Amino acid sequence: MVKTADELALMRVSGRLLASVFEMLDRQALAGMSTLQINDLVERFITDDLAARPASKGQYGFRFVLNCSINHVVCHGVPSAGEIVRDGDIINLDITLEKNGFIADSSKTYLVGEPSPAARRLVRVAREAMWKGIGRVRPGAHLGDIGAAIERHARTHGYSVVRDFCGHGIGRDMHEEPQVLHFGRSGTGMRLREGMVFTIEPMINQGSRTVATGDDGWTVVTSDGKLSAQFEHTVAVTHDGVEVLTLRHDERRAGAA
Repeated sequence: MVKTADELALMRVSGRLLASVFEMLDRQALAGMSTLQINDLVERFITDDLAARPASKGQYGFRFVLNCSINHVVCHGVPSAGEIVRDGDIINLDITLEKNGFIADSSKTYLVGEPSPAARRLVRVAREAMWKGIGRVRPGAHLGDIGAAIERHARTHGYSVVRDFCGHGIGRDMHEEPQVLHFGRSGTGMRLREGMVFTIEPMINQGSRTVATGDDGWTVVTSDGKLSAQFEHTVAVTHDGVEVLTLRHDERRAGAA
C-alpha cells in the first residue's frame, strides 16, 4: 500500500508516460472515428512510441487497451468498429499503462465538436469534483474527506455520484488497497500516510446515481439514460500534501493542481 521512494520514482515514470497518451489524444479529431480506431491508436502509441504495456489489455479477460464510454455510458464501454464518435458527444477514455513493473491509471471526458450546454456543464463539474477530492489529500487526512468533498460539489450543482464504482490503490497491481469512495463523511475512514498511491475517479451523473450493466457484461449505463462524465488521476500522498502522477501539461499550465 505504501510505496518506497524508489517505487514512487518508477510510478512517476508510468504516470508521465500515461499523461503523454492523453496529450496525444488531445490532438486528435475524434469525431468520425470508431471507438475501435481510438483503441488501436492508443495501443500503437503505448507500445511503439512509449515502449510500455497497456495494462488493461488481458486484465479480467478484457481484450482492449481502453474503455470508451459515450454519453449515457458510465464506464467500461467496449471499443467497437461499429460505434462511431459523433459531433456533440461526450466520451470518457479510461487508459492504463505499465512501465518498469508499475501501473498508472487515468481518464478524461472529451467534448466532441459542439456538445449541448448541459453536457458541457456536466463535464466541467465532473472535472472540478475530481480536483475537489484531490485537494483533500494530505498525510493525516481521512479517505472520507475525499468522498465528502466530491459528493458535496456534485450535489451543489444538482448532480449525483455513482456509488457502484470507486477509486483504488495502485502500484505493481492495477487494483490494490485502499478503496477510495467518492461519497462519504469527512473525518471517517482510513487515515492517509505519506507514500500511499491511489486513484480518484468520480463518475458524475445528470440524473439518478443508479446504473445498469449491459448484456455484454462490461458496459455500464445510467439507469435513466441521462449523461454521465468522469475524470481520473493517479495520486501519491506526499509529506505535505499530494502529487498528481498523471498530471498533463495543460493542467500544469492551468494550475489545476
